[in-house]
Amino acid sequence: MKNIVFGILVVFFAFLSCRNDDDDLQKIDQILTIYMKSSSGQDLLNPNKSGSYISYTVNDVFGTTDNAPVSIPLKLSSDSLYYMEYIAGAKRITDDSLSDTRTYRSRMALALRRTVNSVTDTINDTLDIEYRWTSSVFEVSKVYYNKQLQFTKEPGGSNVVTIVK
Repeated sequence: MKNIVFGILVVFFAFLSCRNDDDDLQKIDQILTIYMKSSSGQDLLNPNKSGSYISYTVNDVFGTTDNAPVSIPLKLSSDSLYYMEYIAGAKRITDDSLSDTRTYRSRMALALRRTVNSVTDTINDTLDIEYRWTSSVFEVSKVYYNKQLQFTKEPGGSNVVTIVK
């Protein structure tokens, strides 16, 4: 009986010694919320409003094939504004990996469709997301829309981008 209890205690303490502290875990912060509005403040992602985009598609520019669709669902906020929520799906390429901090980048092509005077118009834009990686965090650090900086990560801040078109 003593041997069984001793064996259980040895296994228990071995398990505890292999456990990692929370400080050893890498924080992942890559969910991006994208709002689009006109210069007058109209929600351009509300497909029910005249002049807004009725649909869109997203393609991974760095994808392994010419047509590499990325899913960015349209969602509705608590204050009835539409937004795109990007979690993951586009290929990330390494810009810099020579230090303890690495920089990754994704590029996506957006085709935004709207109807003006009964004619469907497609606007082609680009979305670049820059990520920062360290041993303690992987996070969105910058967002560019049509090569214009739209967002820079603030420590502890959320990843919310509002694009004015």
